[in-house]
Amino acid sequence: MNLNGKLELVNLSDVGRKRPHNEDSTASDLSIGFAVIADGMGGYKAGEVASAIAVTTIMNEVRTGLQGLPPAQVDEASGYTRESLIVRQAVVHANSRIFRTAQTEPLCQGMGTTVVSILFYDDRMTVAHVGDSRMYRLRGEQFEQITSDHSLIQELVDRGFFTRAEAEASTPKNLVTRALGIDEDVEVDIREHEVAPGDIYLLCSDGLNDMVNDEEIHLTLSKYSANLVQAGTELIRLANERGGNDNISVILARPLQHFKARNGWYTKILGKFS
Repeated sequence: MNLNGKLELVNLSDVGRKRPHNEDSTASDLSIGFAVIADGMGGYKAGEVASAIAVTTIMNEVRTGLQGLPPAQVDEASGYTRESLIVRQAVVHANSRIFRTAQTEPLCQGMGTTVVSILFYDDRMTVAHVGDSRMYRLRGEQFEQITSDHSLIQELVDRGFFTRAEAEASTPKNLVTRALGIDEDVEVDIREHEVAPGDIYLLCSDGLNDMVNDEEIHLTLSKYSANLVQAGTELIRLANERGGNDNISVILARPLQHFKARNGWYTKILGKFS
């Protein structure tokens, strides 16, 4: 399914004000409706290596996996669409590549990366993530975080030990409980949601949400909703204005119209006349 003209995608990344180089990697492909952000971590430039491996591997495998795939078929064993399983398997393969590289390259030992990706198809989307890179959705006036951080802060909140404010005040923000490349196996969180024209989806590395709170992100997206490039640029400006302590990556996506898949008997009949 080609989503050119049906989906808007904006992909922006900035080194910030404190880091000597950008360890975030991003990629987007409007034709297949896919985008991914990876936020690398590790020793000297190893974070860049990990995030680059993640993004390259995931993008290539999703492109290949979607070729010739009948749209929106549900896998009976898992309950997920086959599109979701393709994305999940791509993330798993990226984890394996990063882990092997970290084991064999001395300068890459201990490297890892978070990842968040989104795939649009059949009037729905799949988000896959590992770590604390996030996805938000603005639908009308309702703004919400769709992903749940794999972080120590989130774990403390989920277990009821602290409120969100207490956990953020007492716990380092960059302690993730899950990342690509750290272990041989990885658990990938997958969520599927229906989409509507006009929705705005924001993928970001923590360089944004560590500096700009959710209310400010909401207000910025609402104010600049008519121009996603301007919205993304303003979010990065705000993060830098507040200190720019980390690299800042932002991908914004907006469905412009319905893109319900045509399948089954309808597609076969249509093909006879095309």
